[in-house]
Amino acid sequence: MSSPLTLDRREGPYGEVVLRRRAEHFEIIANGTFLMDTSDGRSERLLIDAAQAALPAESRSGTSVLVGGLGVGFSLAHAAADPRWARIAVAEREDAIIEWHRQGPLAAISGAALADPRTVILHTDLMDYLRTSPDTYDALCLDIDNGPDWTVTEDNESLYSAEGLAACAARLNPGGVLAVWSARPSADFEESLRNAGFSGVRTEEIPVARGVPDAVHLAVRP
Repeated sequence: MSSPLTLDRREGPYGEVVLRRRAEHFEIIANGTFLMDTSDGRSERLLIDAAQAALPAESRSGTSVLVGGLGVGFSLAHAAADPRWARIAVAEREDAIIEWHRQGPLAAISGAALADPRTVILHTDLMDYLRTSPDTYDALCLDIDNGPDWTVTEDNESLYSAEGLAACAARLNPGGVLAVWSARPSADFEESLRNAGFSGVRTEEIPVARGVPDAVHLAVRP
């Protein structure tokens, strides 16, 4: 593999975040840990599609979605390409990542989605927003870390706790869908979802070239 070229490095309130380019692909590194890259967006797109498919058939148009984590922009771009989403909000706490999408190299992925009138960027910590906002959505599509069993920052662990899942449920309309991306399937997290009162708990897996598959955990607010 080619050596990565560092394009930007920022030190912020949540630690260091770095944008690198490796050949034609971009990588985001958070606190020294690989977070995501642009080499394969299947699981990020599945996050959106699986949530849409899990909604009641009569409720799949004119729906709203909160994307947790802007990342490299695959989930946002895929949501904006689907006219059934009437409102698309993206919660992102890192200044640098927002700038890389608005004015930097990642605009090639997300530019059209950011210009879409249905889209709004919420410059906020996802957990703070979930706990305090009165807004509700038909789907929450959350991808802020490597998953419940492997978090990059300790702050993100709270999303997968009983308190975090209760906050997610409070932001969902009845029958709404919670979709959570993970770098590996987690049976323990499935159990946590059931204990939090969600129904229809299941996991969709995406095979990868090496190692365990990526996963999208799905659950429905009754």
